[in-house]
Amino acid sequence: MKIKRSCLLLVFFAMLSSNLVHGSTNADKPGYNIKLKVKGLSPKDTVYLAYYYGDNKYLKDTAIVEANGSFAFTGKENLPGGLYLVVFPGKRFFEMVCKEQNFALETDTTDPYKFMKVKNSVENQLFYDHLNFLPSRRAQIDSLSKVYEKLKDQKEEREVVRQKIIAIDKEVKDFKLNIIKTHPTTFVAMLFKATEDPIIPENPNPKDSLYGYRYYKNHYFDNIDFANEDMLRTPIFHERLKSYFDNMVYRHPDSINKAADFVVNKAKANKKIFQYCVYWITNTHESANWMGADAIFVHMVKKFYTKDQAFWLDSTRLNKIQDRAKVLEPLLIGKKAPNMFLQDTSAALNSGNTNNKKFYQLHEVKAKYTVVIFWDPECGHCQKEVPKLYKDFYSVYRNKGVQVYSINATHSKLDSWKKFIKENKLDWINVHDSGPYYDFSKTYDINSYPVIYLLDENKIIKAKRLGVEQLGEIIDSLEKEKLEGKK
Repeated sequence: MKIKRSCLLLVFFAMLSSNLVHGSTNADKPGYNIKLKVKGLSPKDTVYLAYYYGDNKYLKDTAIVEANGSFAFTGKENLPGGLYLVVFPGKRFFEMVCKEQNFALETDTTDPYKFMKVKNSVENQLFYDHLNFLPSRRAQIDSLSKVYEKLKDQKEEREVVRQKIIAIDKEVKDFKLNIIKTHPTTFVAMLFKATEDPIIPENPNPKDSLYGYRYYKNHYFDNIDFANEDMLRTPIFHERLKSYFDNMVYRHPDSINKAADFVVNKAKANKKIFQYCVYWITNTHESANWMGADAIFVHMVKKFYTKDQAFWLDSTRLNKIQDRAKVLEPLLIGKKAPNMFLQDTSAALNSGNTNNKKFYQLHEVKAKYTVVIFWDPECGHCQKEVPKLYKDFYSVYRNKGVQVYSINATHSKLDSWKKFIKENKLDWINVHDSGPYYDFSKTYDINSYPVIYLLDENKIIKAKRLGVEQLGEIIDSLEKEKLEGKK
């Protein structure tokens, strides 16, 4: 497996305190000494010690293999607890638990887990016992599953096979649960527990068809120890977090914001987990490609990116994030679009009289829907999209109460703009900022072209940053919602 190294995340995680990679759990004898012997490695091979952090892996240490396949990872500071990887040539690796700081492992490159021998590490003995218990049971289940498929018309025999599969599955779960029960304070127990899904009790109200879903969602993180930052150095915490937002939360800003508050409130049990959750939720939805996700970014910044909470940011970076949220907040879907009072050129084009100019105030445009498009007459993409907006959309919807408020957003290039309007016969509202008085990059977050906003009759933002081909579909959907609402 390739060890991914994200520059963005490296910078972000570099801001974590020194405990991230230099934490100490043994004040009397700090430092780690992990001795390994791996049959199949060649002398002078370079091997690496890496660790999980969220959905990434980072390098911690390197070692050179000796003649007998031996090598060691050593350091003056204790390794923080977590799931680590020993990576050798060919991008092959095996995982090990680093909680104890002095232990030894011996294995073979042909099957590191099968041939693993452990010395002085209860954690790794438990870990590998479990990993070596699974393959035989998995093989049994695979074999029985094939038999089960062949017995399609033999219900009784099929049920016998099904019960055998259930029994083996229970055996696997019981093996893991026994480790959790008999070694409750170990990292391995915490790791195994974190993979367990909540068990849904019997529905007290059979008429409540959503009881199971609600219970599962509300108890989704019951087995995650939010107080223990070692969880971050496993792939489990990130996968659980991502799965919750991908599969358990309806993709709507209100639902996601509520879920974000729920998770972050749990994460307050540990500063590093709090930092990770706040950062991941904010960053994920800032860069999301679905319309309306910026509302989650704004919510997170306003609620958690404060001087007393965002301890990992200096004032410059914090101010930059807060300023970004301030730009986006007035432009969220459901907000009234910022007004503009811009100069129109249509009269000048028609009469040839350059003094015969009109001004159009956006909020005074009378239309059931107003399409606002910011574009640059010399932008190649705009030169394709603007005529398409006219021919494919406006020519159809102009008689359905739709108007277009088309803005030359460059504050210049007036000659090429007028020429393009005339050649393409764009007889909608064509305006530009004659001042310039408006900073479109801040007023409407315009940093590239073209950008389209869809407003309703009250100039409420209904959609934004969409393609020409989506406009008609969205308007039809909005009209359908109105009709259904009346019914």
